[in-house]
Amino acid sequence: MSYRTVVHLCACGCRKEVVTPLSPTDWVLSFNGAVTLSPSIGNWSFPCRAHYFIRGGNVRWAGDMSTEQIERGRALSSSAKERFYGAQSQSESKATTSLSSQPSTPTPTPTPTPTSGLWEWIKSRFKQ
Repeated sequence: MSYRTVVHLCACGCRKEVVTPLSPTDWVLSFNGAVTLSPSIGNWSFPCRAHYFIRGGNVRWAGDMSTEQIERGRALSSSAKERFYGAQSQSESKATTSLSSQPSTPTPTPTPTPTSGLWEWIKSRFKQ
């Protein structure tokens, strides 16, 4: 947890390392007796192209995705990062501007909840 990254071997058995960064716009790790990693892992740059979920310590296989679907997912991920980190930068910038006449005191950055972020946004897009 201190590195905010999860590394595991690909579930297909190809022995390639899969690195999943933990953040409000990437993956979320939960542990309630067994590991769950959300959203799914799609190893599109690996020869195996494995796609799976890790739920309660078990691998649940997901189907292959077309190049168009992969590109759309990457674009959604990129725009979610822009919105999240852009909004965070803007609010920090406004706070700095309003405090510029006052002595400088570091303001802690709020930590988003693990349930917010990209996965919830993606799920909402498929409910339309």
